[in-house]
Amino acid sequence: MTNIRWSYQTHWMQDSPRGPISPDLSIKHLDRFIKQIAAIGFEGIDIIGVLCIPEYLNIMFGSPKKFLEFIKERGIEKVVSGWIAYAWMDADHAPHIRSTHDKIYQDCEKFCKFLSSLEAEYMVTMPSNTYWQVEPVTDEKIKNMADCYNRVGKMTMNYGIRMACHHEFWCAIRTVKQLDKFYKWTDPEYVYYWLDTAQTVIAGNDPVDLYLRFHDRCAGFHFKDTHHIDTKRDYRLPPDPELMASTTKRWFWEMGTLGGLVDFPELMKAIREYNFRGWITVEHDKAYWGGPDLRGNYAESTCIAKWYIDNVLSKIYE
Repeated sequence: MTNIRWSYQTHWMQDSPRGPISPDLSIKHLDRFIKQIAAIGFEGIDIIGVLCIPEYLNIMFGSPKKFLEFIKERGIEKVVSGWIAYAWMDADHAPHIRSTHDKIYQDCEKFCKFLSSLEAEYMVTMPSNTYWQVEPVTDEKIKNMADCYNRVGKMTMNYGIRMACHHEFWCAIRTVKQLDKFYKWTDPEYVYYWLDTAQTVIAGNDPVDLYLRFHDRCAGFHFKDTHHIDTKRDYRLPPDPELMASTTKRWFWEMGTLGGLVDFPELMKAIREYNFRGWITVEHDKAYWGGPDLRGNYAESTCIAKWYIDNVLSKIYE
């Protein structure tokens, strides 16, 4: 068995007579999507959006177990992780405010029970709301978020699930100093790190350096590239910095494209150096966005990424 196995995050859109649609809206389209990613060699999926809603899978398939059977029949071995996060603050969901921790804990426990029924390994979350809703980001707020997810992470272990924190460039924990404090104040037994390569670069950080810094806490990755570093403080724009920024039309790109800023070969060398064994997830978040000249195609993007994996990254470490 190889050290690295490859999974695909279920961000995907495909053309239809009604325009771009998500394949998780029907069994017919989901069937096509799963077969496409399995055909080029992906073995796992990381679920997001409606696939993370138990009631939705019950309507579509009858039960989460039936969904698991559906993907396995089409060549995908497992669900690696599921995503739950609270990008937008409300009265019950603000990790930097202690009075909301009970509700966050209850939501995450319900989600963990669901992930356990799918035999997933990880629950991935962003441990804060958007930066503009939290600022100023103080040590007290970071400590509150750390305490919240210490509690959640300890609970997830009861369900055989590890919790890992993923940091968008626009979340409230985004700088190296903030990351250092958060991981210093969280328990390494319960709170793991999930490294998103593009988001890290956009925030002005180096994914290789952050992996070396947190390698003992790193449970997984989102591999995607970017051509842009946020130097204009776009991360502070409400309501959604990825949509509102005027500095770039397209934040995220495929691995291996000209102009990419993520040094994937160096990151793979670091991963090899520390003998990481497990899943690496490819993500193509918003490949359709950017207007007619920059609009991507998810199937094409995924094939480009898998070619890069097979012909570049796997030659470094597999």
